[in-house]
Amino acid sequence: MQFEVWAPQADRLTLHCEGVARAMERDTEREGWWIAEADAGDGTRYAFAVDDGPPLPDPRSRRQPEGPDGPSAVVDHGRYAWRTADRPGRPLPGAVLYELHVGTYTPEGTLDAAADRLRHLVELGVTHVELMPLCPFPGRHGWGYEGVSLWAVHEPYGGPEALKRFVDRAHELGLGVVLDVVHNHLGPSGNYLPAFGPYFTDTHHTPWGAAVNLDAPGSDEVRDFLVGSALAWLRDYRLDGLRLDAVHALQDTRARHFLEELTAAVDALAAELGRPLFLVGESDLNDPRLITPRAEGGLGLDAQWNDDFHHALHTALTGESQGYYADFARSPFAALAKTLTGGYFHDGTYSSFRGRHHGRPLDRARVAAHRLLGYGQTHDQIGNRAQGDRLAATLSPGLVACAAALVLTAPFTPMLFMGEEWAAGTPWQFFTDHTDPELADAVRRGRRREFAAHGWAEEDIPDPQDPATRDRSCLDWSEPEREPHARVLDWYRRLIALRHDQPDLFDPDLADIRAAYDENARWFAFRRGDIRVAVNLGKETAAIPLGPRPAEVLAAWEPVTAPGADGLLHVPAESCVVLTQS
Repeated sequence: MQFEVWAPQADRLTLHCEGVARAMERDTEREGWWIAEADAGDGTRYAFAVDDGPPLPDPRSRRQPEGPDGPSAVVDHGRYAWRTADRPGRPLPGAVLYELHVGTYTPEGTLDAAADRLRHLVELGVTHVELMPLCPFPGRHGWGYEGVSLWAVHEPYGGPEALKRFVDRAHELGLGVVLDVVHNHLGPSGNYLPAFGPYFTDTHHTPWGAAVNLDAPGSDEVRDFLVGSALAWLRDYRLDGLRLDAVHALQDTRARHFLEELTAAVDALAAELGRPLFLVGESDLNDPRLITPRAEGGLGLDAQWNDDFHHALHTALTGESQGYYADFARSPFAALAKTLTGGYFHDGTYSSFRGRHHGRPLDRARVAAHRLLGYGQTHDQIGNRAQGDRLAATLSPGLVACAAALVLTAPFTPMLFMGEEWAAGTPWQFFTDHTDPELADAVRRGRRREFAAHGWAEEDIPDPQDPATRDRSCLDWSEPEREPHARVLDWYRRLIALRHDQPDLFDPDLADIRAAYDENARWFAFRRGDIRVAVNLGKETAAIPLGPRPAEVLAAWEPVTAPGADGLLHVPAESCVVLTQS
């Protein structure tokens, strides 16, 4: 087979294939590329040496059987016999997503073990599993955002074949699969890309150091590298979509932004494959151009995470006001109403956290609500807390139920974080398994220093390198069988079933939503078509004016009767209700 690698600044390239070294030749048709022929098949180990240096993994390695520092291995994707080859695909509109970390979804921490638990998600009613990053990283356990081989699957999770088995099983059960990919940086350990070419540039800087080279000399090939990786996940593993990490950190000054190039390539692949594919971006820019179609001058992403909704909901539930919560905490119910009806909270308003004005308004008449993802908890919003505590650690089951009602009846595409659906008692903490002792110690000290600045005692910050930190973060699958977890799980199932059954709950029209609230009494209500949703976050029964029109209760956390002649809906403390009123 032919081996190839891009190394534009090298004088010599050597292919090391199964212990045999072969000089590579320049490709006469592609500048900067080197090629060589060698007998190889699925599983063959190989590496490239640049200018007589040490053998290094292929930048486009499909498998790293010995980890990020070892040789690459050939993967023949045609060997896998797909059981769901004719599946038509599952688009984003109407979806309910479930964010899942393979390493802690089960104690085993593998893709095969996670696949064995997928029926739980079918019974829950979600439509898509969103896997956190799977690219290889040092050690066995980690969040996945320090991956270094952007075309490969972390070997301790099971490698490429295990991901195919997972996707096949999900598709058999009717679930779509979305993968979180990281294009804005690579991990600090095992990243050999700079040895091959200008994959990074000092023209821009990011929180992780030098930026990925999207606009400096050599950026054509780097962009092609990233686009090729994205297409490979969608094509070779039959994924339904990708979540793009922190796209606001993609520094690109070219006239055609990298995201526009990526969305065009994915749309072309979808047309070629004859099934829908979608891209969801994580962005803190509050810029509608991100999710505006390319034909209308936008970048063409299908959706984006909406942290503003999370922040408004979180402050209303908890009263927290530190950091970026400050602006939302001033009037959290008003902030919640603004995000539910307008998408963004910061839409050109002043952000005290940033010290400047931020965002721009969405055009509610043009932007469908499903293009924003709404959530009460995510890996970021839990794991980046000092002790990785979930909402259920400090809120009553009733308030957890209120959060679920707001997320699952809101106009946005809802997303849950694993274990949320039963108010998991396990935390989800920040954990690493760096094999470099100096890096491990630096991460440990940095984590403690960060939270010490906010008043936490160093001894109370979990050690990311301690295996117990990961073990504490694994879901306890005996919890759903016990109270109060079983009741919360039943509530999530009922709400998701309502979302699928009631057309008004998947109507994408933001302009049709109306909200009312009382900051002092701590109740909030909104309507979508004939659906009325009311939550009482206070400690006393709330009388919420809905009007005297006939109403029918569809779901309630505590027993509630429909409004009488006075039009008042009496909602018990820390409870919620969904009803119809025509």
